[in-house]
Amino acid sequence: MNSPSKKNFKTLPSAGKVTCAVFWDRKGVILLDFLQPGQTINSDRYIATLTKLKARISRVRPEKKTIFLCNRITRGPHTSLKTVEHIVNLGWTVVPHPPCSPDLAPYNFHLFGPMKDRTRGQHVPSNDAVVRAVKHRVTSAGADFYERGMHALVHRWRKCIANGGDYVEK
Repeated sequence: MNSPSKKNFKTLPSAGKVTCAVFWDRKGVILLDFLQPGQTINSDRYIATLTKLKARISRVRPEKKTIFLCNRITRGPHTSLKTVEHIVNLGWTVVPHPPCSPDLAPYNFHLFGPMKDRTRGQHVPSNDAVVRAVKHRVTSAGADFYERGMHALVHRWRKCIANGGDYVEK
């Protein structure tokens, strides 16, 4: 019996995990904050990000009241007493987000979901390439893209309520 010869595949090094906090409103992205490789998010790091966000909002949306929707408001550094006190001191209103509701998180259904769909199967050689691709994607989308995302969120919330709290279908 002749066995097929073994094939050796060359693997290409690819990017590791890249963590990014994205803050946006109906007009577009306000702040992108990438963690350095190996850095973890804790309450001090999250507070530093929120402080950067506050300064950025003051520059780009000074006329707006900040209403803050955080997809992870139920656990971790987002809910530490220190973080909650900081958000109160910033004067922001926090909209509670239901736990485990990816279909109600705009970053899932509107921002990163479609981005992942378009890039699936593509090789990304480095973390820097990932950062560049994310920055390009979120800054090249026009205000109408973000406006549609906010309207989709309202639609999904209403549908979730009508479904008695069940997940919203795509």
